[in-house]
Amino acid sequence: MRKRIRYSQNFLRNNQLVKNLLDKSSIYSNDIVYEIGAGDGIITKELLKKAKRVVAFELDRNLYDKLTQRFQGKKSLELRLENFLTYKLPNYSYKVFSNIPFNITSAIIKKLTLENNSPEDTYLIVQNEAAKKFAGKPIDNKNSQIAVILNPWFEYHIIHKFKASDFFPRPNIEIVLLEIRKRKKALIDTKNKQKYEDLITYAFNQFKPNIAEGLSNVLRKQDIIRLTKEFNFSPNSKPTELDFNDWRSLFNLFYNAPKNKQKLVLGSFTKQLRQQEKIEKIHRTRTDKNWKKGGGINV
Repeated sequence: MRKRIRYSQNFLRNNQLVKNLLDKSSIYSNDIVYEIGAGDGIITKELLKKAKRVVAFELDRNLYDKLTQRFQGKKSLELRLENFLTYKLPNYSYKVFSNIPFNITSAIIKKLTLENNSPEDTYLIVQNEAAKKFAGKPIDNKNSQIAVILNPWFEYHIIHKFKASDFFPRPNIEIVLLEIRKRKKALIDTKNKQKYEDLITYAFNQFKPNIAEGLSNVLRKQDIIRLTKEFNFSPNSKPTELDFNDWRSLFNLFYNAPKNKQKLVLGSFTKQLRQQEKIEKIHRTRTDKNWKKGGGINV
């Protein structure tokens, strides 16, 4: 139990439930599937029946040894006693299906969506609050910065809502199965990805009352107002209130802005990520001590 507490993980109890969830997924017999935090192997067992190959990560030595014994001789399974967060993502097509430790939800999703060669489809058992934060509208009633940044490349769906009795230990928070599917065609040209990320980060972190004021240093206010009339959103809107289409229209305006204005936002996202990585390490340490209270998401 000591290690389980340390990694803030709640394990599924019902094999049939896992089977039903996999039946709702896009995982088929020709897929390579990654599992993060294999635990006692309840998901691993069903994945082996469904997929061509399974790569399962488990950081707890005791659980890893039990998994090795349980699945001895399973040639389609690769067990790794390794921290997934430090693992280099593969260069081939793959999918993910995992019941992850809640205290590293943010770090795992960012790794899967921001690094090179993201999975084609990802299914993660997460806190509902975290799912809403990453997905944004319409799953949530507002759009977070990370939701806006990821939207041109990914779409989100809530596949299943769990009961507390589905897990051991029983959580006192709402848990869902979140699907993160890579778009077949990105909504923004990938070569402009960094510029888009920097603009969104800059806009969300201005100490200004609304989007027109917040972007006034990089875009002419009259151009912003003209755009708001064209796309029917208010210049007085806060960043969280804008829809994804509004953000893409603002980016198109920014893309054609003078180079000296574009340089004002350069590197904003990378700098923020470095700062957040330090904060998340501290947060995860604190969360480990309070896991029975439901952890606490960090997105």
